[in-house]
Amino acid sequence: MLLINIIFVIILSLRFYTLSISIRNERSLINKGAVQYGKTNSTLLSVAHITFYIAAICEANYRLIGFDLVSQIGLAILIFAIAMLFYVIYELKEIWTVKIYILPNHKINRSFLFRYVRHPNYFLNIIPELIGLCLFCHAINVAIVGLPIYLVILAVRIKQEEKAMVHLL
Repeated sequence: MLLINIIFVIILSLRFYTLSISIRNERSLINKGAVQYGKTNSTLLSVAHITFYIAAICEANYRLIGFDLVSQIGLAILIFAIAMLFYVIYELKEIWTVKIYILPNHKINRSFLFRYVRHPNYFLNIIPELIGLCLFCHAINVAIVGLPIYLVILAVRIKQEEKAMVHLL
């Protein structure tokens, strides 16, 4: 159980680091005249993400799980998801945030990843991250209850993002 908690803290630390990148980029975007879209949904996503993490580690500690094959598969998926997150951040550079901001002169990213995967941050990072976290923590209850709720909020987010960017295509 100790190993699960240590790895969880490492993963959480990486997510806090990416949040600091988002906050820095957000300030810069606002200074450049960017407009935020989907503010309420962004707040809901943040609350859902935090709740998901807390619930998953609480379920893991309640069950007193060990670092077994299921946890190892979950960790592998989490590592993939985090790698994809850092790749998305690298590709989007200073425009990457956890919120939707559109600059007055916003350009669509046409790199390899964005040409071939629609919404890579959601489909290659967020969704695998949540699935990986559930497996890593053996959080079946979180998966059954939390995933559907999160996916509804995420679906709204994707529609808002597409609507905000439709004039850029």
